Amino acid sequence: MDITKDISEEIVRDRTDKLQEAMRASAVDGFLLTQNIDLYYYTGSMQSGYAFFPSHGEPVFFVKRSVERAKLESGIMVKELGAFRIFGETLAKAFPHIFSGTGGKVKIAADLDVLPAQTYLKLSELLQASGPCALVDGSPIIRRQRMIKSPLEISRFEAAAITVDEALNEALNFLKPGVTELEWMARVEYELRIRGHIGLMRMRGYNQEIATGMFIAGSAAAIPTYFDGPAGGLGLGAASPQSVSRRAIERNEPILMDIGCCIDGYVIDQTRTAVIGELPEKLVHAYEVSEAIIREAERGMVPGAICSALYAKSLEQADAEGLSSHFMGFGADQAKFLGHGIGLEIDEWPVLAKGFDIPLEAGMVIAVEPKFTFPGAGVVGIENSYLITEGSPRALTFTKEGLIKLP
Repeated sequence: MDITKDISEEIVRDRTDKLQEAMRASAVDGFLLTQNIDLYYYTGSMQSGYAFFPSHGEPVFFVKRSVERAKLESGIMVKELGAFRIFGETLAKAFPHIFSGTGGKVKIAADLDVLPAQTYLKLSELLQASGPCALVDGSPIIRRQRMIKSPLEISRFEAAAITVDEALNEALNFLKPGVTELEWMARVEYELRIRGHIGLMRMRGYNQEIATGMFIAGSAAAIPTYFDGPAGGLGLGAASPQSVSRRAIERNEPILMDIGCCIDGYVIDQTRTAVIGELPEKLVHAYEVSEAIIREAERGMVPGAICSALYAKSLEQADAEGLSSHFMGFGADQAKFLGHGIGLEIDEWPVLAKGFDIPLEAGMVIAVEPKFTFPGAGVVGIENSYLITEGSPRALTFTKEGLIKLP
């Protein structure tokens, strides 16, 4: 099989060491990883199974399918899962120093933020077969570790940013009055796919889904929806109530181009605003304010800055311009954040939002997206993805800014 390791064993070892250090600090005896993205991050493979990390010692990836492929990809030991009904016994045999039954209740962490309730209940039952055991939520440990990106991860963001820039510039040649949102999105997706976009944009949030992009124009862009963001889109019906519709793009209306791209697992997030002709003055003003907000965020995104304070500053700027009711949505449907972490998933930590009071650190990657929604008129704004460094943040997206005016 022509398969090589996507993540080196050295990187897997480093991630394992950091996870085990955090486990020991939280008095966790073992960590059971169940979700595809978590499995990939810590093993280098996304095959079906469960990875168990003891607080001390070597982890094991118990694989259901495909064991053969997992052995080629994984940076940790791979064993066949075997019968799931005896998984507790399998763990006890593999890690007797944890499941000895002599040291009181064993504390096992898992990615409970994404684990289905039915699977959680079954795993809890199976683990009890090896002795007194408590299955606790370890997802904050994972999400904190994944906030800090490695040079390998940064290189994948950069590749995705190049792909988005090339695809958008090519697709703009096909953006004309009368073209539907769906038709133009299909063109953008084609340009992204032939350049390596995997076709998926993964999200961690329950019931949150996202298409490759939101290419939405005029009044349709301001239609609210369940998606936790400043723009919804009419969508293709109640079964797909976000992003593009079959509505034709018209002259003199805002076209919001929120484009995602995933290269080798890592997503980049970028938004630009375009118009065929001219925009009404109130929308031009709102767009200019969005650029002012992102410039202020750039000045503030330094190590030690508090995420919630950066969000509060953006609220002050929007309010000072009389646009607070339109900022990041409208009315009851306003999104309550300015930016979000990105990586293997589009909704990673940190979040520039109220209550998220952690300081920024070098190595974080954040998409900042100040936008303004006007019911009946549309949505305008900008979004860039940034790497937090020891100095000023470095923009990973580099598509030319400014309102894109097409003849």
